Amino acid sequence: MTTSIRGAANADVLTRFRRSAHWKPLEYAFWCLPVAAYFAFPGNYLLLSQIAITGLFALSLDLIFGYAGVISLGHAAFFGVGAYTVGLMGSHGWSDPLLGLLLAALFAGIVGFLSSFLLLRGSDLSRLMVTLGVALMFFELANKLTRITGGVDGLPGITIGPILGVFDFDMFGRTGYIYSVVVLFVLFWLARRLVRSPFGQSLRGIRMNALRMPALGVPVNRRLVKIYTIGAAYAGVAGALVAQTNQFVSLDVLSFQRSADLLLILILGGAGHLYGGLIGAVVFVVLHDQLSDLNPQYWQFWLGLILVLLVLFARGGILGTAQQWIESRRQRTQARQRAGSTS
Repeated sequence: MTTSIRGAANADVLTRFRRSAHWKPLEYAFWCLPVAAYFAFPGNYLLLSQIAITGLFALSLDLIFGYAGVISLGHAAFFGVGAYTVGLMGSHGWSDPLLGLLLAALFAGIVGFLSSFLLLRGSDLSRLMVTLGVALMFFELANKLTRITGGVDGLPGITIGPILGVFDFDMFGRTGYIYSVVVLFVLFWLARRLVRSPFGQSLRGIRMNALRMPALGVPVNRRLVKIYTIGAAYAGVAGALVAQTNQFVSLDVLSFQRSADLLLILILGGAGHLYGGLIGAVVFVVLHDQLSDLNPQYWQFWLGLILVLLVLFARGGILGTAQQWIESRRQRTQARQRAGSTS
């Protein structure tokens, strides 16, 4: 009897997983936008590449924070590991970009795996301090090991070979943009399947009530270690893309400001939605670019004011607030229909 119930439950989970794996029309429309942007903004490929890379970076944090509920102020550590991995490879003659992505993901994932065990004890505040401490350690290491990292001068003159031996990185950023969007889409597709799987559903349960999940047979610590490692690897790939498209790496990739901006981007777009981080990246990067052009002296003030207002009046983030609005309209429509049918 128990076996049959368990089998039915597993079958139900698999059925829901297959249904959720189907792409919705709005998702197809969303992924048409990067293609349209390629033709609509031919002089802004570098900015578009920055949006795609920032979106991938936000996606990496969303897996950890939005789905597992582990907040981090040190995510730049993994971003920096990925960037310096590619930078050191390029400065020593290893110029294959795809190999660079794989090694960046590997090394950032290893750092994430090792540091994840520090997060298994303590409260959210202690976890926040641990993540910040790890990032500060890596920043200081990169600053002191000047013979390896270049210190404050960075790593200039990084050589990046053509993609698949055919597509060279051009000075206008055209190849870099296409490359960044393709990598973003592939990793997004993998993340989408992950969060809609039984593993992803267990992460949601951990975020909502971590104390209850062990009673349901979910190994909470192992789940957190796995998703933290995956998120770190994603962040490492984002850092690698920055190094490859800019062909330069500096201490900025490990800065606290980068981690803080990332958390703000995710909250702005809406955590726990996957697309929230991508939307937040678009809004943040575009606002940053436009305001710095319009008001070079006080652009940070206006950017901060706009972001504060957005967070105050859209507490679920842009995507979360939009979903709430659509859901409330749907419920009101259904209520009117029921009232009309009963009258």
